[in-house]
Amino acid sequence: MEQQNVLHYLSVLLLKIQEVEDGALRRFLRARDLDVEKALNMFLKYLNWKRNFVPNGSISPSEIRHEIQQNKMFLQGWDKKGRPIALLLAARHFQHEGGVDEFKRFIVYLFDKIITRMPPGQEKFIVIGDLKGWGYANSDIRAYLAALSLVQDYYPERLEKLFVVHAPYIFMTAWKVVYPFIDPKTRKKMIFVDNKSLKSTLLEEIDESQLPATLGGKLELVPIHNS
Repeated sequence: MEQQNVLHYLSVLLLKIQEVEDGALRRFLRARDLDVEKALNMFLKYLNWKRNFVPNGSISPSEIRHEIQQNKMFLQGWDKKGRPIALLLAARHFQHEGGVDEFKRFIVYLFDKIITRMPPGQEKFIVIGDLKGWGYANSDIRAYLAALSLVQDYYPERLEKLFVVHAPYIFMTAWKVVYPFIDPKTRKKMIFVDNKSLKSTLLEEIDESQLPATLGGKLELVPIHNS
């Protein structure tokens, strides 16, 4: 890119910097391998989305009542590096009359909850996706793709790792549909954990005192709307 264009893009970034939290621009730059032009385009797309999708600055529980009723997301302690942990019980997810739009609002609500729990200097979080009991009735490809888009396009460099546990064989049918849409960087963060090494794998990253009781730890589940 020519120097004049670089200066132009940087000036736009500087004008916009006050519209987002500290560190956001750095994350967008990392997500695009420090390519200023690509990072700027991604960043401006994020700002436009934020204004339109979250006009009040945050999502209220009243906007996601169907999702909250499913009681499927929990905030569970921190890993050994101080990153907050979220737990998803995927077998509790079903499509409902709120549709994909409510699901997307729920994901934003979740991310914002997690981010507010981050200690100073921490930018990333851990997710444990527990698929125990998951069946075709829980399959929701549109929701999976929506969540993936939010992670990759609007919350870049926030997800540290996604541990997928208790994945049944039938889940791989849905996985094959979603997989091509996953950015290579995001793929590296997804870890399918074998049942035989489940607890030992999680304990490498998470102390037993911070691990959900449902996975062999000591923390009771705390629904996200009660956290």
